[in-house]
Parts: sequence; C-alpha cells; structure tokens
Amino acid sequence: MMSTQPEISALRIAVILPCYNEEATIAQVIKAFAQHLPHADIYVCDNASQDKTAEQASAAGAIVLSEHKQGKANAVNRLFSAVDADVYVLSDGDLTYDASAAPQLITALIENKCEMIVGTRTPVSGQKTYRPGHSFGNFAFTTILRSLFGGNFSDVLSGYRVFSRAFVKSMPIMSRGFDIEVEMTVHALATGQPVAELSTAYSERPEGSVSKLSTFKDGFRIGLRIIRLIVDFRPLTVFGVAAIIFGVVGLSLFYPVWLAYLDTGLVSRFPTAFLSLGLGLLSILSLLSGLILDGISRQRLEMKKLAYLSQMLKSR
Repeated sequence: MMSTQPEISALRIAVILPCYNEEATIAQVIKAFAQHLPHADIYVCDNASQDKTAEQASAAGAIVLSEHKQGKANAVNRLFSAVDADVYVLSDGDLTYDASAAPQLITALIENKCEMIVGTRTPVSGQKTYRPGHSFGNFAFTTILRSLFGGNFSDVLSGYRVFSRAFVKSMPIMSRGFDIEVEMTVHALATGQPVAELSTAYSERPEGSVSKLSTFKDGFRIGLRIIRLIVDFRPLTVFGVAAIIFGVVGLSLFYPVWLAYLDTGLVSRFPTAFLSLGLGLLSILSLLSGLILDGISRQRLEMKKLAYLSQMLKSR
C-alpha cells in the first residue's frame, strides 16, 4: 500500500478545538497537535470561558475564535462556519485525546474515501478515564442508535473525529450542547455518507482540569436529542407505533361493548363506546400524520444529500 503522507502534507488541515474553561490544558493540546500535524492550522473556539483559555491558546500559536452562546455544539457550529479546509480534526481541549493518532485518522479518511472517521476511545490502562455511569450511558445510546439508524459504531459519543470538507459544509447543526456527537453520527448515517472508526487512546484529565459534562443533565439532553432525531428521520415508525397502540386499545375496549350489543341489541356502555371510537380516530390520525411527516422527512433528507453532493463537487 502506498504511503499517504505526501497527500496529508498537501492537504489544508484544520485542527478545531471547542473550549470552555480549559486554561490548564489548552496550551499542551495545541503543542501536541502542532507536533504531530506541523502543516495544520489550529483553531480554538473560546465558548465564553471565565478563565484565560483564549489567552493561553493565542500564546500557544492557535487562531482564536469566540462564541458567546454557551454549549459545545454552538462552538462547533462556529468553527464549522468560520474555518475553511480540506480536512477537519475535531478534538477537545482537555488533553484526554491522543494527538499522535491524528495522522492515522486522516490517513484512514483518505484511504477509505470516508467523510467521517470517529476515534473510538480506548481507556489507558491504570487510569480512571470514565466517571460512574458514563460507560453505561455511552453503551445505551450507541445501542439505540445502531438499532434505529444502522451502522457499526461502538462509541457514538466520542469527541475525537476527522471530517471531510463536504461533511462539514453540508451539515446543519441543530443541537446546542454535548449532544452534537449524536447529531453528527445520525446525520452521516441518514444521508448515507461513508464513515468508519479507529481506536485511539483515551486518557484521564490531568490535575487541575475539570469535566464540563454533567452525567444526568447532559445525559437527559442526549436522550432527548435522540428522540428528536428519531421523530425527524423516522416519523412513520414513531406515529405508526402510536397508531397501533391506539388501535389495539380502542378495539380491546370496543369488543365487550360489541358483544353486549349482539346479545341485547342495546349499547349500555356509552362512555366506553365513545372512548373506543376516539381511540380509533386517534389511530387513523396518527397513521396519516406519520405518512405526511414521512414525506416531508424524505424531502428534507433529499435536500441534505443534494447539499452534501454539491459540496463534494466543489471539493474536487
């Protein structure tokens, strides 16, 4: 297999780092990426930090952007919009991801002709890289997304990713916080873009660096984002299941009323009869809503695919 190092050197590579209160580690992260990707431009988006993150990043040689709206997704959106490159390396500014793996991730993107490579997190032996509940949450969310949208991802919450220009410039970001990783994964799978994973080392935060991820608050937000994405991309499934539930419950309630009518010729349980009728109407309305929204969803998906293909043509 031919080496792709010359190809990497010829590419415009941008390392993009969304940061909030990372003054303890951001300079080390910038130096690490500068060492392993010497030809890359390094951008830091200061997400309304209350410390000296921006000053430390600028002193370390990064190009600093600002985003005053709190939330990782807002910072990523600012970077996606403002930075122009052929390849984008997304990482965090907390020194947990392995910068030395970046050339390998970029090589995988090129050789496999992918639009996104996810650096799956392999904890460094002997270190406490995950807080209690995070491993289970990651497993649960990954399993849900795989069952609904396909793909073979094993770590959908990893923040270490490499993207093509076509992916970055064609993705509309709707999330606001740490649910950005889920949205990027679903966007790639739903639009049929080629993606892959590559194992990378994942380290614990160094002393003085504090995680901004809230186990329950952000876990709830990620779960809510998954529900919204299911409704957006699989509306017929959602409303179809609702239609079946309403229909089955309605028929179950109506059946004894119907039997009584056959025996006596009278409808003696009007409230139950009206309730079953209402549930039957809800079942029909749910199915019709699902069909209408499915048509709209398909049109939106076609527009996203056209935007992606348009960016692909521009990148050639």
